Amino acid sequence: MDLHYTVDPSSQWFEMTRYNSFVLNRTKYYSEGFVYVANDATIGRQKAAANPDGVPQVRKSDNDWVARILEIRAADEHHVYARVNWMYSPDELPKNTLDGKRSVEGRQPYHGQNELIASNHMDVINAISVTQPANVNHWIETDDDEVQDALYWRQAFDCRNLQLSSVELICKCETPANPDKMLIGCTSSTCGKWLHYECLLDDLSLRVYEQLGTTKPHITQQPLLKEEKDDEKGTRPLSPTETGGEDTQPTIDVRGAEASKNALVKQADGETPRTTQTPTPGPVATLLETPTKPVVEKKRRKKKNSDYKPYRGLFEASLKMNDGPTIWEIKDLRENVSGGDKTWTEQARCLVCSKTIE
Repeated sequence: MDLHYTVDPSSQWFEMTRYNSFVLNRTKYYSEGFVYVANDATIGRQKAAANPDGVPQVRKSDNDWVARILEIRAADEHHVYARVNWMYSPDELPKNTLDGKRSVEGRQPYHGQNELIASNHMDVINAISVTQPANVNHWIETDDDEVQDALYWRQAFDCRNLQLSSVELICKCETPANPDKMLIGCTSSTCGKWLHYECLLDDLSLRVYEQLGTTKPHITQQPLLKEEKDDEKGTRPLSPTETGGEDTQPTIDVRGAEASKNALVKQADGETPRTTQTPTPGPVATLLETPTKPVVEKKRRKKKNSDYKPYRGLFEASLKMNDGPTIWEIKDLRENVSGGDKTWTEQARCLVCSKTIE
């Protein structure tokens, strides 16, 4: 992500004094800190919401951009500037962006609601365009217990070659995790893989459909006890109670207590789309009075249809993880099927190792 840059006009930039921080509206901003930055759209709304004296109300808008301050320079208190790197919203990823070997554009299924993407897209902005500090965390994906309740980033975008850095792949489908959606952890010590809840649900629904189709009822199989015949008694070793010739009862199944552990779970609020404006990468930082992160109108993209699922509308399942092994509670929604069970349970199994999830 290192980038050679120039500031134009360079002589004016380097003649200014370099500072570690600046104060704006009684708030102190530091080099290396994250900030919200107003743009043409947010400035227009601020002017429209001006107080009776005609002074704009300085506050953050949902459409403010996010940047990281790299350097602060000033000629005097009226001319203070910051060199920044822009933090992209996933919606701002341009066409032909390389995500691994795939060419993508815009938000991907694994991007969370509060997710940003660090970039080496650089600009010089006027300090008065800063609206307030931003809390942005770097998410290390190997930290399973880390909860993302604020803005965060885990990927970096190189604006020179439109390349995204890699993310951790999970589950049998080998796609990244969306931190806003539920993940289930395999409890096997030899596996321990994280699984998408949606993948587990699709796998279960398909297996139920393959067993029952559209017409076959589900009938819970009861355990059978083997009845012993008189002529079979002489074909097996005698137990101590049989040495006296006494009759015995049929064999009874002995069941051991099943160990139970809580399933490992990652869960977050549902994803909410965010609307932002799109920057155009460029290696040259220009000294400007107002931010010029270019605005590109987004084209409405049709959502790609998912694969056909023959079980859709026939069965419903929910995961129960309160006590004992993790189980699926399945409900039969087929109105034309009579008899059998309308609800039943099945143990949840890992898609990778096929072992029961405790």
